[in-house]
Amino acid sequence: MKVDVLVIGSGPAALAIASELVDRGLVVEGLSPVDPAEPWPNTYGIWGPEVDRLGLGGLLGHRWSDTRSYFASSVEPLLHQVDYGLFDKQRLQAFWLGRCSHGAMAWHRGLAATIDHSPSHSTVTTDRGVELKARLVVDASGHRAAFVQRPDGGAVAAQGAYGVVGSFSAPPVRAGEFVLMDYRSDHLSAAEQRCGPPTFLYAMDMGEGLFFVEETSLALAPPVPFEVLKERLQRRLAHGGIAIETVCHEEFCLFPMNLPLPDLNQRVVGFGGAASMVHPASGYMVGALLRRAPGLADAIATALRNPAGGDSLLDGAEVAASAWQALWPLELRRKHALYCFGLEKLMRYPEAQLRQFFDSFFQLPQEQWYGFLTNTLSLPELVAAMLRLFLAAPWSVRWGLMQQQGREWALLTRLLSP
Repeated sequence: MKVDVLVIGSGPAALAIASELVDRGLVVEGLSPVDPAEPWPNTYGIWGPEVDRLGLGGLLGHRWSDTRSYFASSVEPLLHQVDYGLFDKQRLQAFWLGRCSHGAMAWHRGLAATIDHSPSHSTVTTDRGVELKARLVVDASGHRAAFVQRPDGGAVAAQGAYGVVGSFSAPPVRAGEFVLMDYRSDHLSAAEQRCGPPTFLYAMDMGEGLFFVEETSLALAPPVPFEVLKERLQRRLAHGGIAIETVCHEEFCLFPMNLPLPDLNQRVVGFGGAASMVHPASGYMVGALLRRAPGLADAIATALRNPAGGDSLLDGAEVAASAWQALWPLELRRKHALYCFGLEKLMRYPEAQLRQFFDSFFQLPQEQWYGFLTNTLSLPELVAAMLRLFLAAPWSVRWGLMQQQGREWALLTRLLSP
């Protein structure tokens, strides 16, 4: 039987778009190698005002008002004065699955192996030989998507992190505190500080004697190995006289930050990591999934129902084109190029310059740095924020921004003609 949409994947991106499509009365099926209710391994953070604006604050498992970062060796933190939260993963997953079940969405188990297109529909064949037909296929299976094609943009930079949720011999952060970035590096040798990959601590008080601590790197190509991140986290804790006593959860995160945008003329529509929706500057994506899924679902539903009216239906290529245009309009494509340009610069900064950069960045007016990290500024507002940062930053940071040592010109060309 041919359905309206087949969604590939069962992670946050897949459930976000599937639930919106079901909510619009479309017949949707899913394809995943695992049970869509299987617990997700990683944690997902979001700024408080971002989730509040979506009316989904109830999906948070933890929320902090004491949010801070450390960019200097002194003990004085930089206070962000914006709430930060972690989703309750089970609650978020149940929220999306519940919406999917309202449309009696069917799930198939297996891997997508091949795909064939006809003018009216696409046929996905699984690794078990099952054929699934749909008028549109949405691939939300992550950055190693089954079918989404993208141009070769050169080396892909990935952000890596190793973390532990557990109990400690002494609190690694103060009670009720969330630390976004702690770049203090007294536990490293002078040579490591000067030449090693810059890493920082991301940490929070989870309550009831539990803490989450994670050693994180900005995007690098190749990425910082997990064993290096784990060893640095252990040294950081030991330097403060802290030992891990129990481990409730161990987290390994690795995801690309500067994937080029997909080919927007292809028949398969991507969403989430498959569609390069990871924020190139911050690594966040769940907020974008929640904000952008409704618009994409509207475009797909409208195209499948043929806005021109009559008995004729748009063919699959026209439906996909409408969906891609809704997901990646011109302004968002230009902003993506600008973010990737900035990331290209930061990847070359040694630790000292990164400290100066972030210290200057968080001195911007709150609406600018917050909008930059959540990708909610308009393109003119984004350019204005970056210009203000350039003028306010120390000379060493400005000099690094002005140097052209790699793909900057290609990225600027993409900004002008994405």
